[in-house]
Amino acid sequence: METVIWKVRGMTCSHCALTVSQYLEKQGMHNVKVNPIDGDVRFERESGKVPSAETLTKGIVSLGYDVVDEKMAGGSTAAPMNRFLRYTLICLPFTLVLMLHMIPALHNSWIGNPWVQCALAAPVYLLGMSFFGKSAFKSIRNGLPNMNVLVTLGASAAFLYSIAGTLLYGGHGYLFFETTATIITLVFFGNYLEDVSVQSTQKQLNQLVKSQKVMANMIAFDDKHQEQIFPIENNQLRNGDLVLIRTGEQVPADAKILWGEALLNESIITGESVPVEKKAKDNIIGGSLVAEGTLKAIITHTAADSVLANIINLVKKAQGDKPPVQRMADRISGIFVPVVLIIAVITFLVNYQVLHSFESALMRSIAVLVIACPCAMGLATPAAIAVGLGRAARNGILFRDARSLEAFKTIRRVVFDKTGTLTTGKFRIEAYQSLVLPDEDFRNLVYSLEKYSTHPLASAITGAWKTRNETRWASITEIKGKGMHAVSRTGETYQAGSYAIAARQSTESDHNVYILRNGQLIGWIDVTDTVRPEARDVIRTLHNNGIETILLSGDRKDKAGRIAKELGIETIYAEKSPEEKLTIVEQLTREAPTAMVGDGINDAPALAKATIGISLSDASQLAVQTAGVVLMNNGIRQLPLALGLGTHTMKTIRQNLFWAFAYNIVAIPIAAFGFLTPTFGALVMGLSDVVLAVNSARLMVKRVS
Repeated sequence: METVIWKVRGMTCSHCALTVSQYLEKQGMHNVKVNPIDGDVRFERESGKVPSAETLTKGIVSLGYDVVDEKMAGGSTAAPMNRFLRYTLICLPFTLVLMLHMIPALHNSWIGNPWVQCALAAPVYLLGMSFFGKSAFKSIRNGLPNMNVLVTLGASAAFLYSIAGTLLYGGHGYLFFETTATIITLVFFGNYLEDVSVQSTQKQLNQLVKSQKVMANMIAFDDKHQEQIFPIENNQLRNGDLVLIRTGEQVPADAKILWGEALLNESIITGESVPVEKKAKDNIIGGSLVAEGTLKAIITHTAADSVLANIINLVKKAQGDKPPVQRMADRISGIFVPVVLIIAVITFLVNYQVLHSFESALMRSIAVLVIACPCAMGLATPAAIAVGLGRAARNGILFRDARSLEAFKTIRRVVFDKTGTLTTGKFRIEAYQSLVLPDEDFRNLVYSLEKYSTHPLASAITGAWKTRNETRWASITEIKGKGMHAVSRTGETYQAGSYAIAARQSTESDHNVYILRNGQLIGWIDVTDTVRPEARDVIRTLHNNGIETILLSGDRKDKAGRIAKELGIETIYAEKSPEEKLTIVEQLTREAPTAMVGDGINDAPALAKATIGISLSDASQLAVQTAGVVLMNNGIRQLPLALGLGTHTMKTIRQNLFWAFAYNIVAIPIAAFGFLTPTFGALVMGLSDVVLAVNSARLMVKRVS
């Protein structure tokens, strides 16, 4: 499968996104995701299969949209003026002059002349039809009529009726040219307000995108081996290039420090504003800011492959997802326009029978057409998701998809792994004892065993006891949850693991690592770990929000119990293997929606089985790939914010959907009964989308945790 990413311009609402999505699915594309907020279109196609990318592009263009490669779009310059604002400003003078004839004193002046009004309305009508009419025709041709069909019919009915009245009856009493002009002008203006409002929901993501594009000081050497500095754009950097980064400058791409020390503000990535100290051999993240110091570093990932770029791509991908709550709105949006057309026809017929007035019946049916707003139902979800995911990304919280965001609203309990999650995972050797071997031989043996393990305890031991005088094994394997098992070239067996492997050899169960040779205990090691400073506050916040907390660990009961007591966690599952963890999380999830927070390879299966899996950015890659949410700030500090954003984003979506449905349910009957003019209806229709965007934008600053 080949993943295709396009930027499609010209989509004005979710109906447009639905049209593009359905077209691609009919052409056999898979996992189609269309984001009406920023125009991102992602889908998968089988390599080498028809239709080709060129054919798909032509098909989308035939729908009335422009397809631009995302890389090309990224390098293009923005239009100097929003097109809807431009259209509004073109139409506005004609419309304002037309409105003058509504002043009684000017009825008999030149402005009341039918042909003058026709001449003023014609440019507005033609401009409106070049946009609304063209879009309406293409949408009908493709079997999915959009909102522009309603606008086109409403404006055309008023314009053509006025033309007929002018030709047949001299115009007076039949003139609704100003209705045509105001409908088109106000809908253009409403689209402009919608564009501005909806784009504001992308504010957080746009700030991340801007952080990608910076100048870099590349270090090069002349023919005399003298160091030279060349300013270049960061997207021109390649792996292995040397760069100089000074105080106040932004790290141009992911790199490794070769020389220097500095304090770095990584809040753009992690949401943590406290500067982090960095020195030689440390990795630094593109997009972070050097608060103090000077560094020379070597580029390890280009700007396109950096952590920041991957975050932006992940957020964009998640924004294109549709949570289950959107499916009902999509189904209704798909039949909305035909239903409104039927209601408009019924409105005309009923009002004509009751009022015996063609003009009144026509105006009321036009009002029904222009006040109906299918866009509101379609924008309810993507607008809120755009803000929720954007704010999450700015605070170091990455959602893999919109379903993960929605799942948070139901979470009633959170299961924590201990090591590396509630604790720092930075161990140091506190004590050890060799019962048989000399100290140096014992340390060399333990290093030789533990160097093949990925467990945090093993990493601490090998870091402290690194040696070149290591043992060469005939075979060595890691048994998850139990430890290392090795066979020497002389046939002796060695084990390094928890008390479970030494229970028959010792009654002392309070050590961390036991070493056995041929089944006999030959030594033990104690290491210490510290509770994460933010863990207590996080647990307290969860309890205050009525969320149960559970500790699930492979460590011994006494150690797990001490940590749990210190943090206020009442439910403990200790000394559990990865298989047992999986079973426990599966059972807990069946009982109630459950989130699992973990960071190790042995947590990956349990993360996958939970209602939602949450991993830390410094976790194993398997855990990160399995989790639905990744916390980027190297800790669980932002967990309450993640839970809160999930809950409040879904609350905002429900509010948006309620407004969208309520607006249409109330507004259409009001228009049908003649309480709203077409002009006022056009204005209200445009403002309805703005209400949704403003409500969604509240998520940027709303207190959620």
